[in-house]
Amino acid sequence: MTLFRLGYVAMSMHLQNASPSQTMTYKRFQQIPDREAGLNKLARIAQSNLHNCLRLLKHNKSHGIKFFRFSSKLVPLATHEELKGWNYISPIKEDLQELGAFAKKNGMRVDFHPDHFVVLNSPNKDILKTSLQVLKYHYLLLHHMGIEPAHRCVLHLGGKYQDKESSLERLIENWMKVPSDIQKMIMIENDDTSYTLEDCLYVCEKLNLPQIFDLHHHMANHADPQWENHWSRVVKTWSHSKLPLKMHISSPRSDDAFKSHADFVDPTMFLDFVEKVNGSVSQIDCMIEAKQKDEALFRLVEALESDSRIEMKSESTFIWKG
Repeated sequence: MTLFRLGYVAMSMHLQNASPSQTMTYKRFQQIPDREAGLNKLARIAQSNLHNCLRLLKHNKSHGIKFFRFSSKLVPLATHEELKGWNYISPIKEDLQELGAFAKKNGMRVDFHPDHFVVLNSPNKDILKTSLQVLKYHYLLLHHMGIEPAHRCVLHLGGKYQDKESSLERLIENWMKVPSDIQKMIMIENDDTSYTLEDCLYVCEKLNLPQIFDLHHHMANHADPQWENHWSRVVKTWSHSKLPLKMHISSPRSDDAFKSHADFVDPTMFLDFVEKVNGSVSQIDCMIEAKQKDEALFRLVEALESDSRIEMKSESTFIWKG
């Protein structure tokens, strides 16, 4: 029997004035006459973002939610080329420690999903260099939170660059250029356009990385429509991880906008997945990627509570009774 745990992404639809992604453009930074004053402004924005992250975790605690994805925009301009050398960690070190301590004390799983421009299979050396800088930024945030960085960052495989097979092999070659501490952070997710579940499993098995199965992406982009045929391989990629298997769940917005995320999760689609994987592992953490964030989680829980096949174990965890 499998315990299923629900989580959501980055921000709440219920908390007011709690954005963890407040930012400043580089253009605006340049308009501040004194560079030191500009850096202090960026630090204050970062502190506000981290304060709001702590509010979000406290909100999650009050609703029994122990799975959450942090925004990657916690520190604005942290990896901007023109701000190279800025010690952005120093002014937020205590805030990071407080955030990490709260997550650990309350048994919360937290992680990141860097933006799509972070690619490790690019033939462009500058893009690869920038991607590694962004990953180092995520590593430092986790490290200073006191959270073990292993398997905390989800990445897509990247672009096809006119030749998907060569691009897959380029990622494997580029992997040797990735520092070992960064390598340990990475999990790979199948995407909705370029790389299928089978493509990602090939890389995960080569590089010993956990595979994040995204059901919606698989529906939009697949070689074999029956993902169940590959589920045992997905499970095996997690055999060396200290964390439970993780997957992503979302629903298409419409037939015409199939790849876009809907506001909420279709319970029927989700429960079909639950029934098929029940018993394959002891726990699966299901990250809800829906426009309505925590409200989508609450709506899904309402549907689960009314289904006789489900037994709720807490406000955000359940088992399949069948």
